[in-house]
Amino acid sequence: MSFPPTSLTSESAVVVPEPISTVDMRRAWRDARQALLADFTVHPQRVSGLVQGLSRAADQSLRTLWAEAGMPADTALLAVGGVGRGELFPYSDVDVLILLPDATGQATQQAAERFVASCWDAGIEIGPSVRTVQACIEEAAQDVTVQTTLLEARALVGDAALVRRFRKAFKAHLDPRAFFQAKMLEMRQRHAKFENTPYALEPNCKESPGGLRDLQMLLWVARAARLGGSWQQLRKSGVLSSYEAHKIQANERTLKRIRAHLHLVAGRREDRLVFDLQTAVASSLGLKPDPTKRAGEGLMQHYYWAAKAVEQLNQIVLLTIEGRLWPELAAQPGVPITQIEDIEDGRFLDKDGRLEPADRSLYERDPPAILETFVVFTQAPGIRGLTAPTLRALYHARERMDAAFCRSPRSHALFLRIIQSPQGVTHALRLMNRTSVLGRYLRVFRRIVGQMQHDLFHVYTVDQHILMVVRNVRRFFILEHAHEYLFCSQLAASMEKPWRLVLAALFHDIAKGRGGDHSTLGTTEVRRFGKAHGLSTEDTEFVAFLVEHHLTMSRVAQKEDLSDPEVVTRFAQSVGDEPHLTALYLLTVADIRGTSPKVWNGWKAKLLEDLYRATLRVLGGQAPNPQAELQQRQQEARRLLNLYGIDEHGAKALWDTLDSSYFLRHEPADVAWHTRQLMRRVQSADPVVSSRLAPFGEGLQVLVYCPDQPDLFARICGFFDSHNFSILDAKIHTTRSNWALDSFIVVEPHLSEHYRELISMVEVELARTLAARGPLPEPVRGRVSRRVRHFPVQPRVELRPDERGQRWILSVRASDRTGLLFAIARVLAARGISVQLAKIMTLGERVEDTFLLQAQEQNLGNEKSQIALENELLEALAN
Repeated sequence: MSFPPTSLTSESAVVVPEPISTVDMRRAWRDARQALLADFTVHPQRVSGLVQGLSRAADQSLRTLWAEAGMPADTALLAVGGVGRGELFPYSDVDVLILLPDATGQATQQAAERFVASCWDAGIEIGPSVRTVQACIEEAAQDVTVQTTLLEARALVGDAALVRRFRKAFKAHLDPRAFFQAKMLEMRQRHAKFENTPYALEPNCKESPGGLRDLQMLLWVARAARLGGSWQQLRKSGVLSSYEAHKIQANERTLKRIRAHLHLVAGRREDRLVFDLQTAVASSLGLKPDPTKRAGEGLMQHYYWAAKAVEQLNQIVLLTIEGRLWPELAAQPGVPITQIEDIEDGRFLDKDGRLEPADRSLYERDPPAILETFVVFTQAPGIRGLTAPTLRALYHARERMDAAFCRSPRSHALFLRIIQSPQGVTHALRLMNRTSVLGRYLRVFRRIVGQMQHDLFHVYTVDQHILMVVRNVRRFFILEHAHEYLFCSQLAASMEKPWRLVLAALFHDIAKGRGGDHSTLGTTEVRRFGKAHGLSTEDTEFVAFLVEHHLTMSRVAQKEDLSDPEVVTRFAQSVGDEPHLTALYLLTVADIRGTSPKVWNGWKAKLLEDLYRATLRVLGGQAPNPQAELQQRQQEARRLLNLYGIDEHGAKALWDTLDSSYFLRHEPADVAWHTRQLMRRVQSADPVVSSRLAPFGEGLQVLVYCPDQPDLFARICGFFDSHNFSILDAKIHTTRSNWALDSFIVVEPHLSEHYRELISMVEVELARTLAARGPLPEPVRGRVSRRVRHFPVQPRVELRPDERGQRWILSVRASDRTGLLFAIARVLAARGISVQLAKIMTLGERVEDTFLLQAQEQNLGNEKSQIALENELLEALAN
């Protein structure tokens, strides 16, 4: 077994240095530390010099303090943790093991306490453990963390014979196979805490998948397996090639530099690249912003590239070490894979569910076989991964994926087979991305690997988002997932050429981060791809349409009035026919669901499905006929009322006060519910508030009926704001009797009460608030998340007349915060502007709201009043 080098030179304690006071020791430690940090500031790339220099300074200080404490000659001091590896980051603890003989007296215990206290007095943040050799062995047997700590212990000072006894006993009790299995379990559990991805928004550069801990893990299991304790030793033992050792060290340096600068910027031990520090760390590393990317985004892309490489190499090396520890498994012959179209039988082997070329030099002789690997991966039953030799061969063969490879007709045909495969597409593309094959083949994809999106609603890097959308699209076509989104699965079942939807998902955001409209740029890339790969013009243009318009359906559904026939007709004209509509609908659902777990909800699902069905009717030849639509909706509402024993006469009192716009804007089920609640209270002197569970998903549907008043919308928004509700939709209607009949969809993000109590509270408290008619309260400045604070959306307000010139359309974009909608409503109320429709589009922590406004001539009739309103709204959004 290979242990770290020792600083012991004899059987006894080292020579005692000259006596030194605590003050002098503190000054010496501080001066040594500051000199190293100053040099690193001047040379920010020299991270090895920094961490090794800090470790050497700690070594010297610890030896001096050990002697000053008067530790007995039969004890020893060992560095463990980072210092044990000869590395100390600026604000990391100095972990040590005080090794004692089996029998110790009170004097030894007191000396150990003096040593620990003197370390703290000298300014060294020490993490001590005190054990005998026997205690070390017993605790290591119970806890793999202790076992790992002892594995890399490095002797600093003290009794060399005691250290040799400890090492001999530890070596005798270490089972390399059991240690490997325990560390693999520990790694899987650690990765699970970070959702098994290196692409977190705020990754931990030490503990996250692809972080420094994964590299340390390799050296731990290699050392236990007696294969070496450094990258050079692993190269000599054949675990690593020279190229792999070079790549590991290069990416290790990147991660170490980031961690060191993170400590210095934070001024404390901080291993998370939190939003608050990303820009400052980027600046400390010398990274500059460019027109398309913040400096912090550049930093994160560097980090993600390094973490991805570490994750890939970690898998290769761990599988290699596993093969060394269990050679009998590695030596088992694979089963030849046969009956894959156009691929020679036996060209690939199935080795216990992992794929491996029969000839390990296959990729060197025939580079397009790289893509054949993933064709077989999608089509061979029972294959769930790749063997270590395959991963290693792919890692080395990437350099052969040059321009000629990417232009090869054979490569084109193989890539299309992967995209067009009826199963395994998502897994294959994800594996191709992890092994860097996807980015090497599609150079445009490589540009967005690891690219973070600080737009406040994407929580994945662009490449991970794209692959998430591909996954969502593929699930629509898989029967076992049909229960998730039944309507989508039903539509997908009738689609021709599903692979075109997969290709659109792969390209829809592929031009992000270049500046300009990524939809337009992506369309150009799709056409270039289609021409190079020999796709028909029809197929290419179908995919190009989806990429170009992948944001259109979401925008129309969430921002425009779907009860307006002109809106639906205009959208239908842009779509053209049912196949394009269906594909665009499926891509839109998959795209929204792939941005963040928080963005998708039942309300968005309803809006998109409503738009799909309305557009389908128009495409089917049913020209918008408001009069026929009105009659149909009223007839359906009457049918629903009849189920409750309410005839036409019972509904008459309310319906006589309603105009056609009300019936066209509300679903028949909502009309029936409103009628049941209000039929006997049409002239109620008190506000009527009624609430129920939203019929299509989470949240409440709230009805408000009371005499109209200029600030009613603002007053209602203020109530919901004060009770932590988010408004998803608002439909504002004024009856012929000048009563407000308003309907809201609201959700409480952190449901703290049972819905029954929540409904009762809304009905009672909102009615009481409206009846009080007090002055509007001042909007409260809501708290914003750290992400919003550091990557805010620039507020934008746009005011324009609608197409008929009768009303105004107000569009607002800003970072989301509590009280935002109330602040907007309060400005509108103060200017005497009434809201007729509010479309609230919340995308994670970003809002894009649209309001349909009605105003008197003096309020919005001239350019001066319009500019004044926009300025007031911008001020409200900024405060």
